[in-house]
Amino acid sequence: MAETKYINKVVYGGKTLIDLTGDTATADKVLKDMTFHDKTGATVTGTCSFDVDSSDATVAVAEILTGKTAYARGAKLTGTMKNNGSVEGSIATKEQVYTIPQGFHDGSGNVQIATAEQAKLIPKNIRDGITILGVRGTMSGTEGAKPQQKTVTPSTATQTIMPDAGYNYLSQVTVNPIPYAESENSAGGTTVTIA
Repeated sequence: MAETKYINKVVYGGKTLIDLTGDTATADKVLKDMTFHDKTGATVTGTCSFDVDSSDATVAVAEILTGKTAYARGAKLTGTMKNNGSVEGSIATKEQVYTIPQGFHDGSGNVQIATAEQAKLIPKNIRDGITILGVRGTMSGTEGAKPQQKTVTPSTATQTIMPDAGYNYLSQVTVNPIPYAESENSAGGTTVTIA
């Protein structure tokens, strides 16, 4: 079988009409299924699947999910961004701050007040007139308290009236009238005794 000879240069009347000898095109640089002649003059079909100019792309591997690939600036990139999927968190104290983990989130997660703390946010645990996180309080401040009533009689000494042990506060203090008494004395007059 005779070897195929390709014409890669044509000179007519001393003038070069076609010269492929200096061409540098190769199949991997020509779009897939497009034909051209290489420097030998042979017909070649392109194999390049290039479909976009990615030279101005700004994506970084940290912005692409781990294991996923993309092309940018003429190179194939493999992602390193962590896939966190559904992320859940809770807040248990007034000062607590929830830090969102770096990476991708699928949108199904949530952060909320811890269940144990939610259970405490009920009207009877909040003073009347105060609203906390949408819950209006009804507590008067005396729920569960044990009051005490006392009766005292004035005297010449200073008295501090306090509830006895086991009581939270005094609900009522009754002050008796100052004791006053009159009696006849031996001098024929009247003795007045106060307290």
